[in-house]
Amino acid sequence: MEDCGGRGNLVPSAKSIGRFTVSCFFVFLTQLSLALVPRLFSTSSLLTRLSLSAAVFLVVIGLGGRCRRLIGVSASAPAFVVVSILYTWGVYAVFVRQAVSGFMNILFNGEVFLLMIGLCRMFSGDPGVVSNEAPEASRLAECQNESFSLAGRVRFCQSCKAYIKGFDHHCPAFGNCIGQNNHFLFMALLVGLLLTEGSFVACSYKCKSFYIICNQTEARIH
Repeated sequence: MEDCGGRGNLVPSAKSIGRFTVSCFFVFLTQLSLALVPRLFSTSSLLTRLSLSAAVFLVVIGLGGRCRRLIGVSASAPAFVVVSILYTWGVYAVFVRQAVSGFMNILFNGEVFLLMIGLCRMFSGDPGVVSNEAPEASRLAECQNESFSLAGRVRFCQSCKAYIKGFDHHCPAFGNCIGQNNHFLFMALLVGLLLTEGSFVACSYKCKSFYIICNQTEARIH
């Protein structure tokens, strides 16, 4: 997403479809690589496996950034985030859901649903773009050399090519600037991502214990 606040064309172009496809490929490559680490290094310590997983993740992300040189199309960070969440939810729905309680099932699905709603709002929302007609734009031009106030609140984003009220930074993962209008949503999304990931890890451990008990019970029967 190259523009802030949903100002881009909503009709997907061939370039955006290509970037989405590349993002999907790298999501599956990342997940496959992370899944192979504990299998190939099963005798290693937990710290070693975590370090290897982090290294694999960074390598895959680095390859995603170099795709433009290889095939002329780079991965989209927002698409990578969305597809990763959907992939996690798909794994949960197919393999994990049957091993967790009804409460945890409702909780996790609710977290994913709210997370997707929040991401949609972040992608399409206005972070606080100052239009050329807004009084802040002319006032900002007048006080470029002054040491404060308005110049500190309204700043230019090089990625979005726009002045943003309360500009904090441009977030590639969320495809938008973080400004006055969406700073709270940005923080809520970060907390939501952590909570959702924590719930998935907890459910995965529950699932692992469930299958171990099932295998032990089946072995005793036979």
